[in-house]
Amino acid sequence: MIEFKSAEEIGRMAVAGRFVGELLAELSGVAAVGVNLMDLEHLARRRISERGAESCYWDYAPSFGRGPFRNVLCLSVNDAVLHGLPHDYVLRDGDLLSIDMAVGIDGWNADSALSVVVGTPDPADLKLIEATEVALEAAIVAAQPGGRLGDISGAIGEVARSYGYGVNGEFGGHGIGRTMHEAPHVANDGRARRGLRLDPGLTLAIEPWFCRSTNKIKYDKDGWTIRSADGSRTAHSEHTVAITADGPRVLTRRPTRDTSSVDSGEEPAAAA
Repeated sequence: MIEFKSAEEIGRMAVAGRFVGELLAELSGVAAVGVNLMDLEHLARRRISERGAESCYWDYAPSFGRGPFRNVLCLSVNDAVLHGLPHDYVLRDGDLLSIDMAVGIDGWNADSALSVVVGTPDPADLKLIEATEVALEAAIVAAQPGGRLGDISGAIGEVARSYGYGVNGEFGGHGIGRTMHEAPHVANDGRARRGLRLDPGLTLAIEPWFCRSTNKIKYDKDGWTIRSADGSRTAHSEHTVAITADGPRVLTRRPTRDTSSVDSGEEPAAAA
């Protein structure tokens, strides 16, 4: 069942989104050579507790994975792209790190992710990250009221192919609101003008992720961490987006990119 949100409810989601954006910006700034992944996890736990928020990840137990997830971040390094378990690992020069988090405040949730390179970047890694960011922005532009869900999926797939990357169809974006995962599924490839109508009040977590040289994945023995099947680098970008009568409103913009977007409630359709 798809739940459409009122303007007031979208505003409440924006409160959670602002916090998620701010914390992701802080975490990406702290991530550096010599930092342990568990330092990032414990920093996030402190910030969430201080805010009186709740992690959507803690105790999450989907059909995949082994046992409930007992962390507040997904931290995926290099060839890991989704659901990476925080663990005792010290970041090294050139590591590509993806940080994903979802938080609820007063019963309303927001979900976002980013990828960064710590230390000396490989240009190929920067290109991969750029592709996910460009795909995300293209998807946001396509998320217009009266459009179709396939417009979003098709925009992501088109950007992936323009950069020379394949698209994995097993994991994509999703609806979000009172719970972290709601209908509909948002595929990272598709056909424009097909699928669900994008009516105002629909709220989506849009999350393109690509592997450098494959569209196949494999799982770690932990049952959670998803990696590229060939060991190539990966990247992941995500925002929570509300469809409004005036166009898409991004609820999880990070302050270093656009400090006004969430506060004003007037999200530019193609804001960077």
